[in-house]
Amino acid sequence: MKQSILVFIVLLACSYSNVHASPVEITEWLVPWEDTRPRDPFVDPEGRVWFCGQKGGYLAYLDPASGNFTKYELGRGAGPHNLIVDDNGSVWFAGNRNGFIGKLDPSSGEITRYPMPDSNAGDPHTLVFDSKGDIWFTVQHGNFVGKLMTKTGMVKLVRVLTSRSRPYGIRIDSKDRPWIALFGTSKLASVNPETFVLEEYELPNPDSRPRRLVITSDHKIWYVDYAEGLLGSFDPKTGKFQQRPLPAGEDSYPYAMAKDDRDNLWMVEAGETPNRLIGFNPQAEKFFSITKIPSGAGAVRHMYFHKPSGTLWFGEDSNYIGRAKIR
Repeated sequence: MKQSILVFIVLLACSYSNVHASPVEITEWLVPWEDTRPRDPFVDPEGRVWFCGQKGGYLAYLDPASGNFTKYELGRGAGPHNLIVDDNGSVWFAGNRNGFIGKLDPSSGEITRYPMPDSNAGDPHTLVFDSKGDIWFTVQHGNFVGKLMTKTGMVKLVRVLTSRSRPYGIRIDSKDRPWIALFGTSKLASVNPETFVLEEYELPNPDSRPRRLVITSDHKIWYVDYAEGLLGSFDPKTGKFQQRPLPAGEDSYPYAMAKDDRDNLWMVEAGETPNRLIGFNPQAEKFFSITKIPSGAGAVRHMYFHKPSGTLWFGEDSNYIGRAKIR
């Protein structure tokens, strides 16, 4: 099994010679609050780009047209980690150091808190909406996957089977089933949305550490392997995995990942200086774009695709908010 994967990797590596021909346009906005680790932007219905100031204890938004920023303080020690915005403009965020999920009303500044029902679930991590507007989320060090019913405020937690598995990236498939990258292991997981039964899937390489993932329209689960520098895919129908090396190979440390509306995959090689945005076409089995992030980025930890504008949005440890025009 390992030998066949290695052969595939060597053959695929020979096709990298032309990927530099298609860079994309990247624009960056310097966040005015220094060294606050702006991250995880999300575009609201008005076109404002919301993001977390993880080290600064705030939420904020950027108006891309004017370049102006507006800030909402959360207080010291809040550690906001990730946010998503619903169709009504409410901003939902992970209180990563305080064991809650919050909802900000931008018009009033009022914050509603939804605490975790278990004190061990102290670090909500990444949030994602399902088709009903409820929120599934990961709890990295607490070792849970959770669901917040947004209409009632009820929170249900599912403990991950493997200890210290570090549930990290999360996405929802077409049947409202959440899929999770278990960053502390060489596994993916899914949760049955009706029974809340969790199932784990072992990757081919025990040294793998999947960090972020996306789901394409053919229902395959794609993930970046931070430890091995690989792009992997898992077909739930067949149970088969495939793995491909990133252009920078073992030095790539792939982190942020997103999918556009054409099923192209986008990921960031955080091990490269400057970080590089990589495009991959699953149908053609080809890396077609490599773009250096102008400021260097430090690390891009999460990305969001905004379909109406055909753009990727991301925060950078170098204190910028970035936008990549991909169509």
